[in-house]
Amino acid sequence: MTRIAVLGAGANGSSIGADLIDAGEDVTLIEQWPAHVERMRSEGLRIISPEGELHVRPDVRHFCQVAELRGRFDVVLMLVKAYDAPWASRLIEPYLAEDGILVGVQNGMTAGVIADAVGQARTLGCVIECSATMTDPGVVHRHTPVARSWFAVGTMAGGPLGRIPELRRILSLSGTVAEFDDILAAKWMKLVSNSTLLVTSAILGLPMLEALHMPGFRQVMIAAGNEALSVGAAEGHAVLPIFGLSEQEISDPEQVVDIMTDKLFASFVVPGATTTVLQDWQKGRRSEADDLNGHVVARGAAHGIPTPVNARVVALAHRIEAGEMLPAAEHLAALREPLGH
Repeated sequence: MTRIAVLGAGANGSSIGADLIDAGEDVTLIEQWPAHVERMRSEGLRIISPEGELHVRPDVRHFCQVAELRGRFDVVLMLVKAYDAPWASRLIEPYLAEDGILVGVQNGMTAGVIADAVGQARTLGCVIECSATMTDPGVVHRHTPVARSWFAVGTMAGGPLGRIPELRRILSLSGTVAEFDDILAAKWMKLVSNSTLLVTSAILGLPMLEALHMPGFRQVMIAAGNEALSVGAAEGHAVLPIFGLSEQEISDPEQVVDIMTDKLFASFVVPGATTTVLQDWQKGRRSEADDLNGHVVARGAAHGIPTPVNARVVALAHRIEAGEMLPAAEHLAALREPLGH
């Protein structure tokens, strides 16, 4: 049996891990929140979703116990924050089988740093679209159940192409899985989507649907996404149909972000759901703003492409993380300033 680790058992990691355990897979959860680890050990892991409640009793280890592991994993699904990907990849590398694979099931352009840690031949890329929240240890509220969760998988040049069917089988236990020949372009398309919504709605302190309905917010989203799309083109990334979009739906570059946004809200966003960024801020934690909109700004600067909306998003996010202000709907005016109207 394939030996699997889920590295980072937060809301999404726990959701996926629970699905795999329920299906009879050999899974070890590795998590850094002590209270969550102890609650899973004492009471198990509960996943509450529109499909019902799933309760499993996982084999779970704290990050500080990784050095105590014996044997190696065939597949590691990494669901830590994008900014933790470099050190987490190196932490798990000694426990990855020589022919094992490390999969960054996370936002951001992390495939390269994973390959730096474990080698191109043991790296597979992944895009995830799944919404879940965890406030209390041991209990996850999964807003997009298996039937509405979506993954994309693929390899970079020189990667383990032959391992993709195995990864597809594993992830299909937790959602629909698509395969892309150019996984980096697919991940950039997810970055485009993330740039529109994750940090922007968090700055307003609102659930995603409530933010969408604020007059003028959609224009901010689309402008941020179009900037990211332009930077991606300069990076050499093709426009790809993620989220189940058709080739026809992405045929007009000027409409791609609009259509992708509509697809996201129609298929994956549920009432009351907040982004991971707002959840992080509510817990007093750093967000992935620099790995999302900040990455767009940095790569745009490298290509001489202006990204004023994304730059404003990052500036406001930094102020929130510095404790200078709180997320609030009143910040919409500041988000809209780069639009000039």
